[in-house]
Amino acid sequence: MSREKYPKQFIDFFSEGRTQLQQTFDRFLDIVPKDNIFIVTSQLYYDIVREQLPEVAENNIISEPTYRNTAPSVAWAARRISKINSHANVIISPSDQSIMKPEIFKKNIQEGLNFAATHDCLLALGVQPTRAETAYGYIQKGSASTMGDIYKVKAFTEKPDAEFAQMFVDSNEWLWNTGMYLGNVKFLKESLQQSLSIAQIDFDATPQEFDTENEEEFAQHLFPAFPNMSIDYGVLEKSPNVHVLKCDFGWVDLGTWRGMYDSKSRGKNDNVVASGEVLFDDSSNNIVRLSNDKFAILNGLDGFIVAEKDNVLLVCKKENSSALIRKYVNEAQLKKGEEFI
Repeated sequence: MSREKYPKQFIDFFSEGRTQLQQTFDRFLDIVPKDNIFIVTSQLYYDIVREQLPEVAENNIISEPTYRNTAPSVAWAARRISKINSHANVIISPSDQSIMKPEIFKKNIQEGLNFAATHDCLLALGVQPTRAETAYGYIQKGSASTMGDIYKVKAFTEKPDAEFAQMFVDSNEWLWNTGMYLGNVKFLKESLQQSLSIAQIDFDATPQEFDTENEEEFAQHLFPAFPNMSIDYGVLEKSPNVHVLKCDFGWVDLGTWRGMYDSKSRGKNDNVVASGEVLFDDSSNNIVRLSNDKFAILNGLDGFIVAEKDNVLLVCKKENSSALIRKYVNEAQLKKGEEFI
């Protein structure tokens, strides 16, 4: 179960032998050379990344000193990559997702790279929504391109309420935003620089600082001045040159319990056991994650999450669980401090 000091990316949720970060690395290692994979993380998690991915070169791990969301960190990575190859095409991906159809994923990535190679744009990867999910972003398709299932982005909406989410699903015009993007590094760098210019600090202002012993000190000075901005807002909502590729690679967002539930095969009465031992009695549609040495008995529960890690036990309904868990975390932090977060 994800904790502030040990987020979900570093957890092997389903006892598969590899954490979400490691599985993401494995996925892209099948697409690009190891030396072309860069990890962007917080300084808080640098040591965990090094421990879980010892095969990644130290210079390929970029650790932000202050959290400012994804736009500044991607801009920093783009600046680093452009120094190596100013014509590179870049794939941006979260590390808490599951891909159920890896061969189709590789095919879609290649389609996207082919498009990015000939277009100055950012290409988002979208998937057909299967339910009115309020925890995801949505992308509205505009005019179709002449290359495959690629569309101009008409609009982007982040985490709509239930009514709007249902409208988006019913319209067949909207896709779930997977949070994965492709684009030419030059376009990406320039677009992010425009969005971040409010900070009045340019990544290119002191290029000699990059890849030197002064880079960490430079970043310590740079990051606090940036706005807290996601790449979705910094580029997707602002740039006129954004397209979306409709994909079908079995995308599952493991950032939500519903996503985790949907990603695993279900047992009797549609119960899912991520780990641990469970006896179900008159219970259905539940997901349970326990330590491997724990045993639980569920009686009379329908549609619940039961999750345990260290000194925290979570029991709540799956429905609207993302909003509920945010509420619980905030309340626990106020009442109990950092011990249980």
